[in-house]
Amino acid sequence: MNPIRLGRIGYLNVLPIYHPLESGLIGNDCEVVSGPPSELNILMDEGKLDISAASSVEYARHADKYYLVPDIAIGSRGPVQSVLLLSRCPARELDGKSILVSAQTHTSATLLRVLQAELWHVETGYATGNATAILEQGGLPDAILAIGDEALNLRHHPAYPHRIDLGEAWRELTGLPFIFGVWIVQREIWNTDRERLSRAAQGLLEGKKWGIGHMDRVCAMATEESCLSEEEMRSYFQGLVYEFGDAEQQGLLTFFNRLKDHGLIYRVPELRFLPTDAPA
Repeated sequence: MNPIRLGRIGYLNVLPIYHPLESGLIGNDCEVVSGPPSELNILMDEGKLDISAASSVEYARHADKYYLVPDIAIGSRGPVQSVLLLSRCPARELDGKSILVSAQTHTSATLLRVLQAELWHVETGYATGNATAILEQGGLPDAILAIGDEALNLRHHPAYPHRIDLGEAWRELTGLPFIFGVWIVQREIWNTDRERLSRAAQGLLEGKKWGIGHMDRVCAMATEESCLSEEEMRSYFQGLVYEFGDAEQQGLLTFFNRLKDHGLIYRVPELRFLPTDAPA
């Protein structure tokens, strides 16, 4: 029998959840496929993964295909530190300029559009590209939307004195948490292989519990793969939210409503979680 195909965002922010699974601390029968959020979204949409971390907007656009894994998400209740608009001028002065957007993101790009319309009241152009490579080649975009490890590495770039944390900007706009990513399960595969998918989902929850309980160890490991100090890494992980409770769900549905208001999705989906009659 083939292993469950489990998608993993290739960023440090999911290390607390996946390290215990990938290291064997928590047993599982999953094949882990790592990639940026945009790639995992496509693989899930094409049915090439069974269960995966994915952009929140992927669920919004194709909710009929998926169930949400309960009690696990990735977001913030304020500054997230790894989703940044780096700009050469204040955000309210970007009207008519262009923003370089990472090709790896879907949710952050749509969040940026909402913030531009509702918080800063500007309209900009967009270009897609690799910010790090462009900067190394001498390019200097007006502004950059950077996410994940790239955002952590570029956040102090001297050419970009204006650094807007999109998690904090969302809280300024709404007062709510922002959920950047969720874990989703293919409904069609759930109907034929629910016992193994249920175990995979439970493994993610056990991984989250392990990671939260061993955060000092996680920060030490993450520091080895990053230019951040261990103190900076602790600050980063302390700002992340892995819960998916009432406040987080309210924040996510508010985001979906804003996306619909701006024509970025055609309807607001219901949050449909894995059926509760799953095998223990």
